[in-house]
Amino acid sequence: MPSPEVSAPEAQAKPKADQPFFYGGQAVIEGVMMRGKRHYAVAVRLPTDDPETHRREIVVNRGELTAPIYVNPVWKLPFVRGLALIGEQLHLGMKSLIWSANVNAGANNVVIGKKEITGSVATAGVFALVLFIALPLLLANFAVHRTGSFAFVLVEGLIRVGLVLGYLAAISLLPDVRRVFQYHGAEHKTINAFESGWTLDVPSVRRASTLHPRCGTGFLLVVLVVSVIVFSVVALFHPNLFWLVASRILAIPLIAGSGFELIRFMARHRYNPVVRVALLPVLGTQKFTTREPSDDMLEVAICAFNSAREGEEESAGAAA
Repeated sequence: MPSPEVSAPEAQAKPKADQPFFYGGQAVIEGVMMRGKRHYAVAVRLPTDDPETHRREIVVNRGELTAPIYVNPVWKLPFVRGLALIGEQLHLGMKSLIWSANVNAGANNVVIGKKEITGSVATAGVFALVLFIALPLLLANFAVHRTGSFAFVLVEGLIRVGLVLGYLAAISLLPDVRRVFQYHGAEHKTINAFESGWTLDVPSVRRASTLHPRCGTGFLLVVLVVSVIVFSVVALFHPNLFWLVASRILAIPLIAGSGFELIRFMARHRYNPVVRVALLPVLGTQKFTTREPSDDMLEVAICAFNSAREGEEESAGAAA
């Protein structure tokens, strides 16, 4: 690719004005999931070489999004769609992850079932509650004894941000996680290239940025900032320890909904000078979860994207 890597939002080409739908995606094990309006596709690189081509082939799993969370208009309403995003991650994200895991495990005649994945997710959920909710509350209580104060909420929020970023930095040192982060970068590059109107081939997509304003990592940072604002209001009521912990859990729908609307607004107005500045930390956090992908990884991401688009086009053709 003749031109240098595009890494700053102001250096990216502007999205096409007629872009009808913002595609999304997710990195999975040795692959990428891409999601359209009504269809999705997961592309995964096989773990073993093909005996004839001596290359690791790409396998694709395509599907239609028919569950109420995707088609019911209620889930498209402002603030509600933030909850839909979380539900989608639990449904489509886990479904794609399980399929990619089984594709890779199949080389060793191992099948990973829904029960094993559910158990792992449940364990991770408990770990997350302890590390990112209980521990910040405990540490903030040591630092600021007045739980009903803005200082307490601010310290708690800063500790939580530090723990999240520290955790991401730590797991990025693991080789397997690093590969997932590379596929995450490939997903971003492909979507950035498409939204910029570029040709979807490896040399062209290579030019695109690994950062994107609609990324889940950036959404996480926005959620953390919104939580400080929400919990500051809660602090005015001087809750006891029980309600202090309960508020952190019960407020998740409000925080997720508000965070989604905020990051959606910033993504749509990313070229506004003020929004550009506000997006800098959002894009900066993505450096923790994205890495430069190899050409093979870009091929997988492009394959997943094209497969999802084919489903959308076939559906549009059938409707016409």
